[in-house]
Amino acid sequence: MGQGIAQIALTAGHPVRLYDTAPDRAGEAAVAIGARLDRLVAKGRLASTERDAALARLSPATDLVELSEAGLVIEAVVEELSVKQELFRALEEVVADDCLLATNTSSLSVTAIAGALRNPGRFVGLHFFNPAPLLPLVEVVSGFATDRRSAAAALATVAAWGKTPVSCADLPGFIVNRIARPFYAEGFALHEEGVADPATIDAVLREAGGFRMGPFELTDLIGHDVNAAVTHSVWDAYFRSAKFTPSLAQRRLVDAGLLGRKSCRGWYDYGEGALAPQPHTAAPAEPPAYVIAEGGLGAAAALLDLIAESEITLRTAPEDERSQLVLPGGGRLALTNGWTSGEYTDLVHFDLALDYRAASRIALAPSPGTSERTLQEAIGLFQALGKQVSVIGDAPGMIVARTVAMVIDFAVDASVRGVAAESDIDTAMRLGANYPLGPFAWYRQLPPAWAYELLENLHIRIPSGRYWPSLALFQHPHTTADPYEALVGEAEGAGGNPEPGGNRGVDA
Repeated sequence: MGQGIAQIALTAGHPVRLYDTAPDRAGEAAVAIGARLDRLVAKGRLASTERDAALARLSPATDLVELSEAGLVIEAVVEELSVKQELFRALEEVVADDCLLATNTSSLSVTAIAGALRNPGRFVGLHFFNPAPLLPLVEVVSGFATDRRSAAAALATVAAWGKTPVSCADLPGFIVNRIARPFYAEGFALHEEGVADPATIDAVLREAGGFRMGPFELTDLIGHDVNAAVTHSVWDAYFRSAKFTPSLAQRRLVDAGLLGRKSCRGWYDYGEGALAPQPHTAAPAEPPAYVIAEGGLGAAAALLDLIAESEITLRTAPEDERSQLVLPGGGRLALTNGWTSGEYTDLVHFDLALDYRAASRIALAPSPGTSERTLQEAIGLFQALGKQVSVIGDAPGMIVARTVAMVIDFAVDASVRGVAAESDIDTAMRLGANYPLGPFAWYRQLPPAWAYELLENLHIRIPSGRYWPSLALFQHPHTTADPYEALVGEAEGAGGNPEPGGNRGVDA
């Protein structure tokens, strides 16, 4: 990371000095940076004259005193609080009073590091993402004592370097490492619950959810030691809240030394001759001759246009509170709402998609009581719409919907707690985590109260505290419906099987 950050500053025109406590390490880093710039020249991305000028501005330092003229010092040493504090105490004795001091920490408190300084107001977090020269996002973190001028100078400097800065407060995980936790955790939990295998969960999140990588392939790339360490750090920082509970399955991988690509095995096998994992894909099935649409399908309304454009006849029933498709055999197909399919008679739930027209795969969740005819008609319907189908276990919330609802909840809660503005959170998750949409943008294109109601239903079925929606989500302007009004109404008139799309009355 240090080399990457130095390269960014160099190519932006700054003189840069490299310092490392290990003898000769700074000189080796300078050579490595030169090699990186040579590769950019070979690829035509940097002129040779620019490379030569950049290298002329680069010099290793053998002693901290050689940094006395620096206007900005960025630390990228081991993630240990005492080590960082000791370094910055020493730097404070060397640099000028107006020198900006910054840490690249991803998991430690910026406030705690600055607590060792005489002047913590000039201290900020500059959290670059790896590889720093390629990834555009930088989280500019203000500690409790950071003054506004220091934060403004850091933001301006990062922007001048051609990066995209986002401003955030010093709360555990900052933006990305806090809000991304459910993306990993829900995939791992679904696997631990026996709902689907890793390859299927990854494929559904990529091909229906629009994510660039699924959680299993992504953590294999990151390294399970690194990903698990960040998860545990955030979990501990939030007093071991159920919302941030780590994965037991991932811990077993770390204990076994199966760290992902760097050890040739993690969730998947990367050894020589290993076959690429394949998701579960349903065999071809006959499409239904017709379907009857009852209600507008809510977040899945685009499916009605796709069906209308297909060779399947689309019939409509009078509008009512239900939101489902009735199949020729009498079975039903409905978007997951946080209930299990087994709570209905002869029903298959389907998962949320970012864009049903563009999605190439859809997950279906029948219950043990779902008839084979209903399941085959549901499979045939989506196949006729050009989708591959993955049949998974009867999990409340399924895969994409459960993951997206949790990410939205984390994002809304983070915004209300002052971590960052909604726009900065969306920018950070798109650029730092490669999400197809920012969580607020995604939430606003879903029906009002969708995420709140899905999580509330999940909490009833998995009452661990993990899925209880935050007060911030309940109060968010987009959560305009009163879920308790529907809940009480259903409870007063409950009888027989509930209908898809509504809330179900429960005992207090």
